[in-house]
Amino acid sequence: MRDTGGPAAVAEEPAAGIPAGPGAAAPRTGIPEGPVAAAAAPAEGGVTGRRALYLGLGVVLLALNLRPALVAVSPLVGTLRDDSGMSAAATSLLTALPLLCFGLLAPLAPRLGRRFGMERSLLGTMALICGGTALRLLDSVVALFAGTVVIGAGIAVANVLLPGLIKRDFPARAGLMTGLYSMSLFGGAALAAGVTVPFQQAVGLNWRATLACWGALAVLALVCWLPQVRTRTRVPAATARAAAHPVRGLWRDPLAWQVTGYMGLQSLSYYAAAAWLPTMLTDAGMSAGDAGWMLSFSSLLGITGSFLAPVLVGRRLRAGVLATVGALLCAAGLTGVLLAPAAGAYLWMVLLGLGQGAAISLALLFIVQRAPDARHAAQLSSMAQCFGYVLAATGPAVLGAVHDLSGSWTVPLAVLLALLLPQIAVGWCAARPRQVAGR
Repeated sequence: MRDTGGPAAVAEEPAAGIPAGPGAAAPRTGIPEGPVAAAAAPAEGGVTGRRALYLGLGVVLLALNLRPALVAVSPLVGTLRDDSGMSAAATSLLTALPLLCFGLLAPLAPRLGRRFGMERSLLGTMALICGGTALRLLDSVVALFAGTVVIGAGIAVANVLLPGLIKRDFPARAGLMTGLYSMSLFGGAALAAGVTVPFQQAVGLNWRATLACWGALAVLALVCWLPQVRTRTRVPAATARAAAHPVRGLWRDPLAWQVTGYMGLQSLSYYAAAAWLPTMLTDAGMSAGDAGWMLSFSSLLGITGSFLAPVLVGRRLRAGVLATVGALLCAAGLTGVLLAPAAGAYLWMVLLGLGQGAAISLALLFIVQRAPDARHAAQLSSMAQCFGYVLAATGPAVLGAVHDLSGSWTVPLAVLLALLLPQIAVGWCAARPRQVAGR
């Protein structure tokens, strides 16, 4: 991306961010607006005081919106199919579309961040979620799919940009903020999985209106994020020029591929297990309602695991050890589902939830820690999530095909268990205290 003027012109470009107030630390570098918009590196220590509190709250509200509009579809699939006449294949495509959006659109996010600035781009993601949710209100299967794609596009961009924003504005509290971010992801998913059907039954709405109600959470986040867009800071000319250019050479960096591999393997494991766990439990004799609750219960425990893992890394516990512990917890949970699925279901869901929560938060933390600045963090996030979510989108289909070929859930569970071994290996590699190259 080209510069649009000399040093003086760039230095005078305002940046979308939070202005320094009385008694605040030196102004952080922000994101210059206009053609040189980018995720500039922060001042030492990032934002502080009340600014940090408001920005942190904004990050949590944004993250809470990155799953509910999509997860809420699953509990309503039966009603949705009966009303719309959709086939099982079309329903499967509807649930796979968001993951494909996450992966295929991830490379666009750093470009949007450089063009419009992180704050404006993130505001746009909430607008897309609101628009997609409203589109699904129309009585049309085409509108349902189009709205889902619009929502997926908004989430895909936010998925990539938020780790970069954490790197830029909270460099000294990256573990805590990554924990809050990933905890909010799990919290939003658990809320949508557990509340959607009871809410629908309580208020008597149809499935379209029920899905649309989740747009209210996006409206709240959009309103609360507006102050981040309206405020301004100034950016040094050299910083603005450097931040305006994409990172080159990242796809040839071994460490970047290790981070990407960990993101991909843990995503594959999570989404494949989430897609089929209720079916595994019902095949073992559990009622459909109880099986659905078990998945929600696992997500609730994931909140704990996702918050604790990066916080513990911040307290000098080695990230490689936690990556191994997370995988072993998942292995214990999957083994329990294999040997005694119904008898010990609560215990298996506790183990799975803690392990999966730890894994996703470590994947996000690796993106933040292995990047030297916010520009590299956004690009690394794009690379890891592009590969990771495309891989994750294939997981449910492959696991289902293996089940159909083998006639039982033994072989699919064995495949998931085997995939935990390379996940541990790349986790150890990604955990080493180095930073990615690229210029």
